[in-house]
Amino acid sequence: MIVRDKPGFWQLLFAMRGSVLPRILPRVLGVSVLAAILVAIDKYGVTLPHTNAAPFAVFGVALSLFLGFRNNAAYDRWWEGRKLWGQLVADLRSLGREAQMFLPDGAVRERLIRLALGFVHLHRINLRRLSDTQAAKDWCETDFAEAPHPPCAALNQMGAEITQVEVDGFARKALSERLGSIALAQAGCERIATTPLPYVYSLLIFRTTYLYCLLLPFGLLEGAGWLTPLFVGVVAYMFFGLAEVTEELADPFGETVNGLPLDAMCRTIEISLTPHLGLEPPKPLSPKNFYLS
Repeated sequence: MIVRDKPGFWQLLFAMRGSVLPRILPRVLGVSVLAAILVAIDKYGVTLPHTNAAPFAVFGVALSLFLGFRNNAAYDRWWEGRKLWGQLVADLRSLGREAQMFLPDGAVRERLIRLALGFVHLHRINLRRLSDTQAAKDWCETDFAEAPHPPCAALNQMGAEITQVEVDGFARKALSERLGSIALAQAGCERIATTPLPYVYSLLIFRTTYLYCLLLPFGLLEGAGWLTPLFVGVVAYMFFGLAEVTEELADPFGETVNGLPLDAMCRTIEISLTPHLGLEPPKPLSPKNFYLS
């Protein structure tokens, strides 16, 4: 996730970190060059059809509505993912306090908290489709890498620890409900990660965007002349850019520059739980070149 203050004028013009421009630049240049070729053909060769700009205004409004709808749907996924991880942070902090209150056996308490730290890293790894589970191994003795679903295996082991310990019914109920709340947030994240936006929306948006940008020069030849490539490039940057931003936000747990900072949130949980283990809390992660992973 990009973390930086409000950009100044020059930063606004030239900032590339977090921008979608590098990915859409070939497409923007492509339609601009095509527009320049059409202007040249119209000026020095065969006279091309000159259409009125009014149909393109109506077409542009409809395309903007489609893009806006899809962008809102993608942002809802991103924001819901952030809320679910906020719930995980709160639940794991509460789990640490409840373990401190209800589990008199220090060894059991330490195993439970270490399993919780292992779980949150396994959950992050699962959402990002990574293979390196070393971060989880650093906290819990059991290697869950070979389990069918490593995060669930860690959560199941936490439940087994609570089942085996001798505590009163209220404590067992409180700890069990806490694990249930953690599992609910986990399932919500996995629902987002495994359910992409309907493909038909992507197909419709990209086809319509290309069609609009390729036809737009014919509506500008009469009035804009050699400025047509510039105007087409600006419109293409806006529409292609919105479509690309939507692609990033639709996968909030990815390792893109606009994805959620799962590493930083896992570190936040470590900072909260390590005091319950008698360990020195690690330092928070800081952005590198404005990027917080």
